[in-house]
Parts: sequence; structure tokens; C-alpha cells
Amino acid sequence: MTELERKQDRAPIPSGWEYATAPESRDIVQLRERYGLFVGGDWLEPKETYTTIDPSSEEPLAEVGQATEEEVGLAVAAAREAFENGWSALPGSERAKYLFRIARILQERSREFAVLESLNGGKPIRESRDVDLPLSAAHFFYYAGWADKLEYAFPNRTPKSLGVAGQIIPWNFPLLMLAWKIAPALAAGNTVVLKPAETTPLSALLFCDVIRQAELPPGVVNIITGDGRAGAALVKAEVDKVAFTGSTEVGKAIQRELAGTGKKLTLELGGKAANVIFDDAALDQAVEGIINGIYFNQGHVCCAGSRLLVQESIYEPVISKLKRRLQTLRVGDPLDKNTDVGAINSRAQLDRIQELVRSGEEEGAEIYQPPCRLPEKGYWFVPTVFTNVAQSYRIAQEEIFGPVLSVLTFRTPDEAVEKANNTPYGLSAGVWTEKGSRILWMAQKLRAGVIWANTYNRFDPASPFGGYKESGFGREGGLHGLEPYLKFE
Repeated sequence: MTELERKQDRAPIPSGWEYATAPESRDIVQLRERYGLFVGGDWLEPKETYTTIDPSSEEPLAEVGQATEEEVGLAVAAAREAFENGWSALPGSERAKYLFRIARILQERSREFAVLESLNGGKPIRESRDVDLPLSAAHFFYYAGWADKLEYAFPNRTPKSLGVAGQIIPWNFPLLMLAWKIAPALAAGNTVVLKPAETTPLSALLFCDVIRQAELPPGVVNIITGDGRAGAALVKAEVDKVAFTGSTEVGKAIQRELAGTGKKLTLELGGKAANVIFDDAALDQAVEGIINGIYFNQGHVCCAGSRLLVQESIYEPVISKLKRRLQTLRVGDPLDKNTDVGAINSRAQLDRIQELVRSGEEEGAEIYQPPCRLPEKGYWFVPTVFTNVAQSYRIAQEEIFGPVLSVLTFRTPDEAVEKANNTPYGLSAGVWTEKGSRILWMAQKLRAGVIWANTYNRFDPASPFGGYKESGFGREGGLHGLEPYLKFE
């Protein structure tokens, strides 16, 4: 036996593989104890406040203003004054400079914003760092390019700014949704009053410092915080356009409120997307797409692939691979760079997820949850898969907005389309197959605004996003995202 062989015999065999923690530092983010409302380029002291917390530990982070109807009116008045006194008349090339500045500052401060997104929202730092921040900056870069080309974007039409846009965004992607709303509005020459979600206001409040750095004229962007009362006041205020991303129930209420007022409206609401796996798909690749489709951002994604439709002939190997992959997901500290699934955003959302999971078990579905040790403090839920799910079950019909997957089967492409479309929603879908012709056929048949082929949850500023049916109307992103912020003469 050679010396090398003897050394190899003595090599220890590892009993298991464990990840050492790799926490991101919180120190990069300096939070104030108390935040007011950003109105007209200054901080307005609010009459009421509430506490925003870290959902992974339930620790308080800051006191934040609860905007009253009067304070919302002041923000809208500041936006109107900025619109009428210079911003709308500014050449598109000058507006573009401000958007370019904002995009570059977001890139320069990306680590700071990524930590804050995870701290206040609960999402893993990997996702904040690698998805949310690059896409947010990219949207400002993209719309900066369109700001001086509106007449070419809409030939044979004369585009004009609308005025003041009231914008309400959700808690699942605080900074990215802000970019989706503010960038096209400013590029089109409008001013903005934006209300972030009640549970995740800090990214928008830090963005106010970006506005200061970019030297944006006072009143062009105003940030008000608060719960649904502040949002309702903004919808009723003297704005020219309302853009809302959130729940279908609130979207319906906004539409009823604005009926007959002449205000423009776009709604991006809930979803119950089908991720369809055909028997000729690359199964390992498809399993990664399933994981990304439903467990990305703890399932807090309106276009999450929460219904998995698997062709019967490959059902067993897909479920086997999926369960094995679930066992490798790491649930824990959102600021740990190794974490795959972070904290649920709030106690109310955790209660909603738990209630729907109980209903799935009671209705007869089989539940699978991998062995998982959850932190003692904070809001957490184990990644979950339901099999033997009937289309009538609540977990197959209602949006759960959490890390819960419902699996159904189909035999033929026609049956897959029928089951995929059997939902009141129509935001997104995924198709996994090696046949290009089948992808195009499915895309024609599926009633969804966005359809991914052999991938999932891919976004680009140049690609429009939006839904059908109870998933809302209007598009955000791309050239289509400019049109709701313009009127044509």
C-alpha cells in the first residue's frame, strides 16, 4: 500500500453537513427612534404614531406616523403645487437626470437598503440583496431612459402628464413596489403621494433620504405612512390617478369608491397561480422552479406558484424530489446569508396561513412538512406541501400568501388548462416542458397576465406585469407601465 493510500484511509468521514451562520451586520442601518411624514420636502410631525417591528424577533424598530385625513390632504396639496409650479413643465431630459441620480444612489446604498428590507419585512437577506435592490435600481434606470422619449413611445398621439398620483403599495416588496410606482409616474411628469404598507414603512422612509441626495424638487415625491385609514383618505383625496397593489378585497373597495369620479385607476391584486409540469420536463430543473415559485419570500408573492399541476405519469418522482429538496431549505434569521425562508411578515398574516392550513387538513388533503426547528421568537411557518388536493378545497381556491403549496394532477394538456383557469384570479402561470409548440399553445389558453416557460418569478423592468379577472387590471413595467400615468390629446 502506498503512502498516499494509507493517508486516504485515515481521512475522517463527515457525519453531516452543517452551515455556519453568516449574519449580515445591522449596524449599516441607522434608524431614528421616530419618523414623521415626508411632505413637501420636509418632515411633518404626525399627530398620531404607531410602532413598527422586526417580525423575526418582534422587537420594536421605530415609531412611525399614522397619517390623518388632514395630513394626507397636506401631502396632496404639496404634490399639486410641485406639479403646477415647475415639475410638469420640466423637459423630459431634465426629469431623466433625477431618475438616473436616484438609481445610482440606490446602487451605492444597496447594502443599507437590503438590510433594512430584511429587518422590517422578514425576507432573507439573499433575496433583498440579489433581487429586490438590483430590480429597484433597474426600474429607475429604465424609466429614466423613457422620460425624454414619450412622443416616440406613443406615436401619432400627444402624451401629457396627469397631475398627482396617489399610490398605495403592499408589504411583500416594499422598495421594489415603490420603484414600480414612482419611476414611471415621475418619468411621465407627474408628482406622487405614496403610502407604504403599515407593517413595512421603513424602506420608503429611508428612500426620503435618497430623494434628498438626488435633490429632487420639494413636493415631487411625498411619503405618508399609516394603516388602511391613511390609504382610504388618499383614495378620496384630490388626486388624478390611483395605483394600488394589495388584496383583492381592498381593490374592489377602491374601485367602488372611484366609480364615476373620472380618476384613472390601476389595480394589481391577488393571485393563485398554476405551475404546470408536463411529463417531458427536466424534472430537477422543474423542482427548483417549484421551490422558487412558492417559497421565495416565504410565499409572500402575489404571483406565487401556489398550485402545482403535475402530469399523472410523473407525479411520484416529482413529489419524491420535491420532498427531498424541501428538507434542505433553511428557515431562520433573515439576516443570515444562508437562510432560504425568512419570517412571516406579521402576526395577522401568520394567523391567516395557519387557519387555511388547518382547513386543508380538515377537508382531507395530506400534509407534508420537513423536519424543521423554528426560532422561539417571531413569526414563522414551516414550508408546507399538500397532496391529494381537490379543486374545491379552500387551499386550492383562496390565496394563502405563505409558504404553502397545493398539488393537483392532470392527464392531458386540455385538462391542465381547465384546472389552471379554474380560479377567480388570473395573474400568472408557469409551464414546464421541452416542447416549444406546447409552451405557445398553453400561453394562448391560460388566462393569466404573465406566463413563465421553464422558469418562474423572473422579472425585468422592460416586461409589463399585471393580471386578469380578480387579479386586477392595468400593467406595471415596460412601455405599458407609462400609459396609466399619461393622458393623450
